[in-house]
Amino acid sequence: MKIEALKNERIQEFVNYCKRHKTEVDETFLHDEDFKDFKFSEENPTYIAENEAGDIIAGASLIINDYYRNGRMGRFRIFHSEHEDIQLYDGLLQCILKHTEGLDKVIVFVSMASKKMMALMENLKFTAERYSFLMVRGNDEVPATGLPEGYEVREFRPGQDEEAWCTVRNASFARLKGSETPRTPKQIADDMAAEDNIEGGSMILYHNDRPVGVVRGTKDDYEGSPIMCIGPLAIIPEYQGKGLGRSLFRASLRFAKEIGYKRTILCVNAENERAKALYLQEGFGEVEASVCYRYDLKS
Repeated sequence: MKIEALKNERIQEFVNYCKRHKTEVDETFLHDEDFKDFKFSEENPTYIAENEAGDIIAGASLIINDYYRNGRMGRFRIFHSEHEDIQLYDGLLQCILKHTEGLDKVIVFVSMASKKMMALMENLKFTAERYSFLMVRGNDEVPATGLPEGYEVREFRPGQDEEAWCTVRNASFARLKGSETPRTPKQIADDMAAEDNIEGGSMILYHNDRPVGVVRGTKDDYEGSPIMCIGPLAIIPEYQGKGLGRSLFRASLRFAKEIGYKRTILCVNAENERAKALYLQEGFGEVEASVCYRYDLKS
């Protein structure tokens, strides 16, 4: 077995490995778009392990883009081996850790259905930081909900609304573990220009021309079929508890039905109990639970 940094000539082989195993891991950053212009870099340190025949049998790739660096963390794109060998995982981890200067931690999401992987993470000295739930809603009718006078939902305007989006999103998530790092207008602009963007799927709730809420719907797939993913859904703190989040959420659900989606999907932080309760009330069911493991770099 040999572990080495990913070379340019093996990128496609590594991508194929990720696609082959993406149903076994958190696949958030394992879509085709995520591999456009992908290469080994300080933003994407990547290592592979190969067997005697030269085939890739394990891989580890860390994301350290501007958003994660601002939060002083790295997030694993993939941390996987075809063999349950803790020495192999530890070897990959030690290579990745060479690229974490200035960070406080690295994180990886593991399905709670994978007890062996959870045990392996704990043996590698990762600790559980938080939990999240994947939830899906079928093609049920969406109840009508009106907005109070003075409120209006408007479609996001690229090149004009990035600052307003950040203001709402950052204020809403400032204390939510895992989402507390502020996002920038440039990051929002990049999101809206990505291939998963749906025209008209990003909306801002205004109160007398003040932005107070945001919601976004994007292209996704689940169990081999197209599905619309909803998130983020955010209402600034002083406007919470007024039913505005429910109204904005239903606007997104209605939009999904209008453009032909049969199901919608979302991910919710377990600490966001109010949001999870809303999603359950609106017809979503939990289909998967994950634990976010943290490896501390400052100890």
